[in-house]
Amino acid sequence: MSKDGPAIPDEEWERFLRDAEAGTRSAPVEPSARARMVGRRLREETGPPPGWRTHQPPRRGRGKAWYVVGFLLAIGVLAVAFDPGRVVGWFGDGGSASPAVESAPRLPTPEEPFRGSPAADWFDGAAGISVPEARATGWMTKEEVARALDSTLDFLTASSMDPGVLRGERPEEAIALINPHQRDVQDYLAAAFREPGRENDPLLLFSRFEQTKVRLVGDVVKTRGELTFREGERGAVEVTSDVTYVYPVVRAGTDGGEVARTIARRETVMSWDDPAKVITEAGTFSLVSYKVDSTNGGCDNVSGFFRPEFTAERAAKGSGSGPAVDPYDRDTSMDARMADKEDCGTATRS
Repeated sequence: MSKDGPAIPDEEWERFLRDAEAGTRSAPVEPSARARMVGRRLREETGPPPGWRTHQPPRRGRGKAWYVVGFLLAIGVLAVAFDPGRVVGWFGDGGSASPAVESAPRLPTPEEPFRGSPAADWFDGAAGISVPEARATGWMTKEEVARALDSTLDFLTASSMDPGVLRGERPEEAIALINPHQRDVQDYLAAAFREPGRENDPLLLFSRFEQTKVRLVGDVVKTRGELTFREGERGAVEVTSDVTYVYPVVRAGTDGGEVARTIARRETVMSWDDPAKVITEAGTFSLVSYKVDSTNGGCDNVSGFFRPEFTAERAAKGSGSGPAVDPYDRDTSMDARMADKEDCGTATRS
């Protein structure tokens, strides 16, 4: 057979090799180059040929490559564990999750009235108000300043967290800490509880809810804020409190249902005066200024009580015409918050 002659079919050579392995006498002792090639192919193929729907996995590469792949996968797992948001960002916009996978808002319940709110991580009551270390200031020694700070904290507790006051009772303990000789303030207090109005609003200093309309959930008020102090006029110790209070409520006459929250941020400046220079009583302070910025307490409300609204009322009224406000924002000063209060704003969250 010449070099350019017709090729022998593979089936013939395969039969020839099988006969050779079985010891057939007619098999040549030295197969040709083609026979050796076909024989090598048959030896490399182990098992029957694959079917037309059979998946044949790729051949394994060198072990070193698998070590590299395993190492990279391990790094990926650790990256997901420690910073999943960043890893998601590798594959697209990690900040805009698909609506299908976004979690539903965590609504509050009577059992968890602060759920879904930053206040869930705040401290309870007066524990959420940071008090600075006392130092001798103005006419007071370090110990006297410490007592003034403690009394200031007592006033905030009695005025904004006392259960009876929250139910609408007169805040007698809080009022007892205010200088009885400060005539303009005493006139304000008398009018605020007799005939509340825009100029005589008790909510400027006290938190109160009308029990015929809402009921407070539990006995916990969440707070975040601070006290600061400095030397004021005539050597007085001037203490400023800036505190945000969060109150969860349900409708009156119900055992549960929807939970609404009222958030009130108050800034009160108190002057602990030197009795040698100002007419005052021991253990009392004079009010320098007081203001409140409330959310879901009733827009244009002059009833003397916070009047929180629930979903049905808010849907009927629609959003306010004022700017959007985050009631939990404590980076914005109270002066900036109070600068534009002509229109009712819209809370970005509750």
